Amino acid sequence: MRTFDLAPLHRASVGFDQVAQMMDRMLSTDQGSQSYPPYNIEKTADDSWRISIAVAGFSDEDLHVEVKENSLHVTAKKAEETTERTYLHRGIATRAFSRRFHLADHVRVTGASHENGMLHVDLTREVPEALKPRRIEITKATPVEQDVIDAEKVN
Repeated sequence: MRTFDLAPLHRASVGFDQVAQMMDRMLSTDQGSQSYPPYNIEKTADDSWRISIAVAGFSDEDLHVEVKENSLHVTAKKAEETTERTYLHRGIATRAFSRRFHLADHVRVTGASHENGMLHVDLTREVPEALKPRRIEITKATPVEQDVIDAEKVN
């Protein structure tokens, strides 16, 4: 894959830092490491989403969900097994993983639940009142009275 140098974009643009950072992130991700664990992103309402991650074999204590700097970090590390088991076939992957999702502005995590081998993380966009569009009422202009000066009084 080609490597793109985005330094000229940083020099020639003002206020587009987030776009350049997003492009850096997209181009620098290793595609091979992004396949485990599988996940779905579902839109549940106009301003709500749910990320569902397949975490079969992990308990609640093995999973960690945290939000920092507009990123959602989901990590898992399986605790060491104390019993010796002999597997003939081990198809359920319980290897440690770290998955990161970039959150848009004003999107916050409202909850997380773990059931039936799925970790569900609920997200909601909450735009502040100051940033919501508002309609400005257009009123009729009142005629301005002009001061008329008599020409005879001036001369």
